[in-house]
Amino acid sequence: MDAMTSFQGREGHVGDPVRIGIVTVSDRASRGEYEDEGGPAILNFVQEAIKSPWTVLYRCVPDEQEAVEAALIELTDEHECSVVVTTGGTGPAPRDITPEATEAVCDRLMPGFGEQMRAISLAYVPTAILSRQVGGLRSDRLIFNLPGRPKSIRETIDEIWRAVPYCVDLMNGPYMDMDAKVCDAFRPPSARR
Repeated sequence: MDAMTSFQGREGHVGDPVRIGIVTVSDRASRGEYEDEGGPAILNFVQEAIKSPWTVLYRCVPDEQEAVEAALIELTDEHECSVVVTTGGTGPAPRDITPEATEAVCDRLMPGFGEQMRAISLAYVPTAILSRQVGGLRSDRLIFNLPGRPKSIRETIDEIWRAVPYCVDLMNGPYMDMDAKVCDAFRPPSARR
């Protein structure tokens, strides 16, 4: 994927398309030194799981707080992405600044996202406690951080996304139909269509 790319899916389905931002945070991938695998892993999930219309906007930025903040603000404010998902930069290394950038642009934090992702990952690796992933809201847009490796992304996003469609509903965003075989999203009976 190029550093700034847009994808569309699910033509012909009823409903407003949901706009999703994907931000890969990586010095080397942003310089083209290696191919990003995290962003495509998130895109693969979207392609498999979301049945309603969607548009994905992709950005690949270096591990620089200003660059990450700018990408998050662009995707939420200018492109009106209901959900922005980051990958990379959530560990304890000095250049891992994705959580700080996320917190800086969010109005309110959603601690359950980081707590649940670490709980999921702990079932696979003891180093999950080193992750500093966060989630939060910028106005009526959801932003959350995923791990950097495709396997870890898929282990967490399959579970975390179960709460995302209802969160978007609560913020008056587009209704997301999900493929229950891939991601059985939860909505209270009163919220189902």
